[in-house]
Amino acid sequence: MSNLLAMKDLSSQQLAMVQSEVKGKEKSKGIAYALWFFLGALGGHRYYVGDIGMGITMTLTLGGLGFWALIDVFFIGSRIEKKNEDLEYNTILKVKAIA
Repeated sequence: MSNLLAMKDLSSQQLAMVQSEVKGKEKSKGIAYALWFFLGALGGHRYYVGDIGMGITMTLTLGGLGFWALIDVFFIGSRIEKKNEDLEYNTILKVKAIA
């Protein structure tokens, strides 16, 4: 279900609750790219996104000897967008549950 469909039944007060909660917890693409640039081989960007297992694997393999870290630069933006969408959807469900 898309987030727009999930939000259509919310009141303006509930929408404000969702927006304030998401704004405080959403991840930044800029920070993720900076972490990739400085700590990419150690998986710093993976830890930031919340992919702890992948981050540990990247740390232990030094980013797949750099290859994995290099490939990750092309997927960071879409990964951050997906994480933020999931965060918004889960927040919508929580707001609906308390209403």
